[in-house]
Amino acid sequence: MTDPDMQTDTDHPLAVRKETLHDQVASRVRDLIIEGVLEPGSRIDETTLLSQLGVSRTPFRESLRTLAAEGLIVIRPSRGSQVRKLSPLEVHSMLEVLAHLEGLIGRLACERASDAEIKGMLDLHRRMIAFYESRNRLPYYKLNQEFHSRLAALSGNPTLVEIQANIQARLKRIRFMGNATPEHWANAVSEHEEMISALKSRDGPRLSSVMERHLVNTWERVQDSL
Repeated sequence: MTDPDMQTDTDHPLAVRKETLHDQVASRVRDLIIEGVLEPGSRIDETTLLSQLGVSRTPFRESLRTLAAEGLIVIRPSRGSQVRKLSPLEVHSMLEVLAHLEGLIGRLACERASDAEIKGMLDLHRRMIAFYESRNRLPYYKLNQEFHSRLAALSGNPTLVEIQANIQARLKRIRFMGNATPEHWANAVSEHEEMISALKSRDGPRLSSVMERHLVNTWERVQDSL
């Protein structure tokens, strides 16, 4: 049976297939925000996106609520929705807090992660590097986000995981911007190489230091673009 919420025209490159749910629509819109196709502060053009994604209003608006909960868009009653625009002060303050959180995450992960979990992080890092070497930026970025989330989980501290995830969600576009130039991307990858080396040797103080420096450098890489 055809889902009444889904249109049948999927010829457009952004189109969502019939079997997908609203979370997959949210993933497509999230990518458009991350890549800057939907610019910060811009109004969400529902009519255009409905046509491009090949969906009806119900799953689309459910996806907007998901993205609003993540802090990526702002839903304004009777006035539509817009992509959230962060001020430089907001970005700096979140990166400042996140640097300290991820420093703690690094130390705890080295103390508490199992050998198998560390091996999993090494495998994830290798997949990231493969995307970097092929200059495939969005898949690299998504694995990068997964790297930070999984490392947070290895801290074994649910409160820390929750707070880190909350801030990381709001900084999705900002973190993507940090790899905008070849030099910035290469520097970020170099920092990740340091992270994985420290994790492999369970050097908590070193990993903590690298994680904090990584976030401080993220601000240096993005501040002129805000």
